[in-house]
Amino acid sequence: MSNNLTENNMNSESEAEEVDSTRNLTDKLGKIVFVIAVVMSLFHLWTAATGIMIAHKQRAVHLLFVLVLGFSLYPAKKNKKDAKIPIYDWVFIGLSVIINSYILIFYEDLVRRGAQPTTLDMIMGIVTIILVLEMTRRSIGPELPTIAIVFLAYALLGHVIPGRLGHIGYDLDRIVNQMYMTTEGIFGVPLGVSATFVFLFILFGAFLEVTGVGQFFIDFAFSIAGHLKGGPAKAAIIASGFMGSISGSSIANTVTTGSFTIPLMKRVGYHPNFSGAVEAAASTGGQILPPIMGAAAFIMAEFTGIAYVQIIVAALIPAMLYYLGVLTMVHLEASKQGLTGLSKSEIPDFKKVIKDGFHLIIPIVGIVILLVIRSPLAAAYYSILLAIFSSLLRKHTRIDLKKILYALEQGAKKAIGVAAACACAGIIVGVVTLSGLGTTFANLVINLAGGYLLLTLFLTMIASIILGMGLPTTAKYIILATMAVPALTGLEVHLLAAHLFVLYFGVVADVTPPVALAAYAGAGVAGGNSFKTGVNALKLGLAGFIIPYVFAVSPTILLIDTTFLQATIAIITAVLGVIGLGSAVQKYLITHTKFYDQVLFLLSALTLLVPGITSDIGGVVCFGLALGIQYMRKKQDQQVTSSESA
Repeated sequence: MSNNLTENNMNSESEAEEVDSTRNLTDKLGKIVFVIAVVMSLFHLWTAATGIMIAHKQRAVHLLFVLVLGFSLYPAKKNKKDAKIPIYDWVFIGLSVIINSYILIFYEDLVRRGAQPTTLDMIMGIVTIILVLEMTRRSIGPELPTIAIVFLAYALLGHVIPGRLGHIGYDLDRIVNQMYMTTEGIFGVPLGVSATFVFLFILFGAFLEVTGVGQFFIDFAFSIAGHLKGGPAKAAIIASGFMGSISGSSIANTVTTGSFTIPLMKRVGYHPNFSGAVEAAASTGGQILPPIMGAAAFIMAEFTGIAYVQIIVAALIPAMLYYLGVLTMVHLEASKQGLTGLSKSEIPDFKKVIKDGFHLIIPIVGIVILLVIRSPLAAAYYSILLAIFSSLLRKHTRIDLKKILYALEQGAKKAIGVAAACACAGIIVGVVTLSGLGTTFANLVINLAGGYLLLTLFLTMIASIILGMGLPTTAKYIILATMAVPALTGLEVHLLAAHLFVLYFGVVADVTPPVALAAYAGAGVAGGNSFKTGVNALKLGLAGFIIPYVFAVSPTILLIDTTFLQATIAIITAVLGVIGLGSAVQKYLITHTKFYDQVLFLLSALTLLVPGITSDIGGVVCFGLALGIQYMRKKQDQQVTSSESA
C-alpha cells in the first residue's frame, strides 16, 4: 500500500502540474526564478524571526516578489506555455521592480505628501493597479480583476449613478492615492495578511508536503477507515479535511488528494459522480476547519479584532457538524448499495503507520499549541522549523538541503495566486472604504428584506454564493466581509457569527452549481459528469447551508454567550439534526424511506438544528417517529424475506 500510495502521490503531483498554467522555464531562466523564489521565502522567514518592517514597506517587498515571479511564470495566455519570457513580460517585470522600489526609497516623501500625489506618484499608482489586475487575471482567472475594474469605475462614476447607490464621485488623483499611497487599497489589510500569516502558512504546507506529512495523513485515514463500509470515501473525508485546512484551496486539494482516493471509491462501488462529489465536499470543508481554515481565520482576526484562538474555538463545532453531515451521507449511500470496504491487504497497517510516521505529527501538534500561546506569525515560523526538525528524526523521512530549497521554492510559487488575489481584493476594499458602499449595500439589503433577519440572511447567502464563485477563499472572504457583514451586524447578529456566516457561503460556492469549481475538478478526476457531480456535492455539503443560519440566529454552537449545559444540549440536538438531514437526503437510515418518514426526518433536522427547548422536543419526537417507522418497516421486510426463503 505504501508503494502504491507513493506512486499515486506522484500521479497527483503530475495532475496538479497539468492544471497548472505556469511556464516551464529551464537553464539559466529556471535557475534565476528558482533563486528569486527561495529568496522570497527566506525574506518572509527572516521578517517573521526578527520582526516585520513598516507595514507599507513590508507589503511593497512582498508585492515586488509576487509580481516579478508571477510575470516570469504565468504567460498572458494559458495555452501558451513556452520556455521563454517574452519581451513584454520583461517590461512588466521591470515596471514591477520600479513601482515597489519607489515606495521603499521614497516612503517618507509619500507619507509627507499625504493626499497630494505628484504626477510621478500618479504614474506609479496607475501602473501598479494595471499590473495587479493583470497578474491576478493570469494567476487565478478574470473574475476577480473584472469585479475590481467595476468597483474602480463605480468610484470614478458614482456621481452619474442614480438612486441610493450613487455618490459624489472621486477624481483619478483621489482614487490612485487611495490605492497606491495608503494602506487602505492595494497595500491594505488583505495584502498585509498575505505578506505575513498567509505566506508563512503556505510555506508551512510546502514543508509538510516534502516531509511526507500529506502521505502520512492519507495512510492514517485509510488505516482507520479503509476497511469500514464504504471505507475509501470515509478515509477521503478524513484525509481531505486535514489537508484542506492547511492547503487553502478546495480545488487543488480535490485534484491532489482525489487522484488517490477517488479511484478507490469507484473500485468499491461508488458511482463516479458520487466519488468526485465526496472528495470535493471534503476538500471544500477544509476551508472552514480549524486550526488554519485555509488562512481565513487570520484575516478574520485582523478584520474583527477578535482573538485568533476565540475564532478557531468558535468555528470548531460547526465544522465538525459539517463533516458529520458528509460522513453520514457517505455511510448511508454505502448502506443503500450494500458496499463494503477495502480488504486488509489493501490498507496500511495502523501500527506500522503510527510507528513509521508518528514523529511527523510533531509540527501539526506544535502549530496548534503555538497558535494558542503565541501569535499566528510566530506559530507559522516555528512550525516550519518543527517540520524540518521532525523529518530529521527518522532516516526514511529525513530531508536534505535540496528538499529544503525545493520547499522554499514551492512555497513562494504557490503564494503568487493568493497574494495577487489579496492585492486585487485590496482595490475592492479601498473603493468600499472610500465610497461608503459597504454601509449603503447593507442598508439596501436590510430594507429589501423589510428588516426581517431570516430574509436578510437569505439575501446575504445568495450574495455570498454569487460573489464566492470562482474566487480563492481569501479573496472571497475579504470581499464578503467588507460588503455583506454590515447587513448582518445591522440586525444585531453577533460580529463573529456574521463573519463566519459569509465565510461559509463563500466557501460552499465551490460545491454549488452552476459554478461548483471543486466539484468540477472532482468530476475531472473521477471521469464523471460535471453538473451531476456538482449536484451530489451540494447534497453532501447541505449541512453547510443550514448550520450558518443556526449560529447566526443563536451563537450557542459557537460557544458564545452560553453555559456548558446549553452548549451540550445544542451540540447533541445538532448531531441528531445532521443525522436526520442525511437520512432525508439519502432516503435511508436503517432501511429505505418512504415519503412520510423522509418528511419526518427533514422536519427533525430543521427543528433540532435550531436551539430552543420547544424546537428540540419537536425535533426529537419527529426523529423518534421516523426511526420507529424505519424499524417496523425493516422488521416487516425481514419477515417477508424469511417467509419467502422458507
